[in-house]
Amino acid sequence: MLIILPFAFFGMDSYNQSSPGEALATVNGEKINQQEFDQAWRQQQNRMREMLGSNYDQAMFDRPEVKRSVLDNLVDQRLLSQQAKKAGLTVNEQQLAQSIVDIESFQKNGKFDKQLYESVLKNQGMSPLMFEERVAQELQLRQLTDAYMQNGYAAQSVVDNLLRLSEQQRVVSVTKIELDPFLKQAKVEESAVKNYYDANQKEFQTNEQVRVEYVTFSAEDLQSAVTVDESEMKKYYDEHQSEFGTQEQRQAAHILIPVSAQTSEADKKAAQAKAEKILQEAKASPEKFAELAKKYSQDPGSAANGGDLGLFGRGAMVKPFEEAVFALKTGEISPVVQSDFGFHIIKLLAISPAKIQPLSEVKNALEQKYKLQKASDKFAELAEKFSNMVYEQSDTLKPAAELVGKPVQQSAWLNKGQPGLPPWNAKALQEVFSEDVLKNKRNTSAIEVGPNTLLAARLLEHKPANVRSLAEVSESIHQKLLRQQALELAIKQGKMILTQLQRGEKVNLNWENPVTVTREKHDGLDNNLARQIFQVNTSKLPAYVAVESAQGGYLVGRVESVKDVAVVDETNRAKYSQQLRQLTGDELLQAYLADAKKHADIKITAVAGSEKQ
Repeated sequence: MLIILPFAFFGMDSYNQSSPGEALATVNGEKINQQEFDQAWRQQQNRMREMLGSNYDQAMFDRPEVKRSVLDNLVDQRLLSQQAKKAGLTVNEQQLAQSIVDIESFQKNGKFDKQLYESVLKNQGMSPLMFEERVAQELQLRQLTDAYMQNGYAAQSVVDNLLRLSEQQRVVSVTKIELDPFLKQAKVEESAVKNYYDANQKEFQTNEQVRVEYVTFSAEDLQSAVTVDESEMKKYYDEHQSEFGTQEQRQAAHILIPVSAQTSEADKKAAQAKAEKILQEAKASPEKFAELAKKYSQDPGSAANGGDLGLFGRGAMVKPFEEAVFALKTGEISPVVQSDFGFHIIKLLAISPAKIQPLSEVKNALEQKYKLQKASDKFAELAEKFSNMVYEQSDTLKPAAELVGKPVQQSAWLNKGQPGLPPWNAKALQEVFSEDVLKNKRNTSAIEVGPNTLLAARLLEHKPANVRSLAEVSESIHQKLLRQQALELAIKQGKMILTQLQRGEKVNLNWENPVTVTREKHDGLDNNLARQIFQVNTSKLPAYVAVESAQGGYLVGRVESVKDVAVVDETNRAKYSQQLRQLTGDELLQAYLADAKKHADIKITAVAGSEKQ
């Protein structure tokens, strides 16, 4: 398909340019700066939000090891990118264009839509150039990584052995030696309780806690107070009509005879001559243009559709193509047009005029946008005053609350290091447990706890971390020691039973109904027991194993029979072969990266904090 993205104007070198800013790391002299780190940081957060949903916890990103892992990954990517360039791997504009055109998120009715493309990127805080730089780099890296990842090895004998082991079935019965009978035998002296308490003080330490009063306000809170000025809305509408309509669009079909920068002059002349000859045929029979496109065009994205490229506006095509299209009248055929992609014969199929929605149709959306903008402006103005006020009048929150028109609220008890429901994220907790708040009794600073949302708090009550008294925890310790004794007795009896069974002696046990399990599928079976079941020697059946139960008690397993794969399914064999190739391919890539690091000059200056979230 013909390129319909603006990146043809920028050139392929743009994505290799270094961004300004202080380096957090350098890789063979190339900087990785704060802006790149922040972008990678946001992407990682977004991935985790999508993966974890309601279980996502922002506090996980405050750990130094997470920040370091993001920076280490950027270092690896930069090093691999350098290695790809050194190997002479390149990405041309056609590859880049086609890759982006094929992304479903940018398509309407199965075709790339430039307005949707720009809108999606805008919502993600990216410009087309930024995105195209990233895609170009990823395509270049993929050429290098695929050379390793797709060339892993999988010997047929190893594949068959892996398949046999993974698909082998074992029929198993289980019996459990419960704790309850042994609890009656267990005895715990008071001295043992005291000794345990003295030796495990950390187990009984309570968290440091605070209860605070606080004020929070946001731009969203301010929207309800915004009064809509009709004249200002009308003025905005008049000055931004492009936001409320569509530009003129044109539907064209083309026949492409491709050439590239590497094509010889002789081949270019031959391609142009071929295009001129096709043009004469098209002008002689304009109604057969679609047939000629199917016959001659070498654009794989449009030839099968008679060369039809669909509707597009200005800025969607490369310049020579666009100028030709917008100079035609409906039904006209252009002269031969040369672009970076070759020679085109273009026919204009239809014109869709520009359309502007009347004010009455967009009034509600415009009013919402107006309110949001005014509220954001007001928030920015109040945020600075709010911050100054909680700092300057640090012994009270009342003036700051009156400034933003919000009540002073009281929190429940907050635990140090344990973020709770909004607004009590890790950042807010760090402030309320600071020395300035606890010892100096001052307000916190104005804390950003969400997008355009500020919070300030001051101390009401403080409970230092403390160790609970022996009287408070004596009963729980007593019960814990009883269960430990009972488990020891259960394990002792279980091991004795296992020995008897392995000797072939008869033992009266209540076995559960047999189940068939494989190494991958053993639902309902304790994982440790399943591991033992597939490690036990089955040359003589039945075979017995035993493990401590994760839920308490002792489990004994009996392997009654083993069924190996009789006929190897070719689909399964292909699946395991592919998995093995992926594993070995990944090992090859990791070995290559490790070797490249040995010979690289890598310096980590600092792991910066992410931007405010």
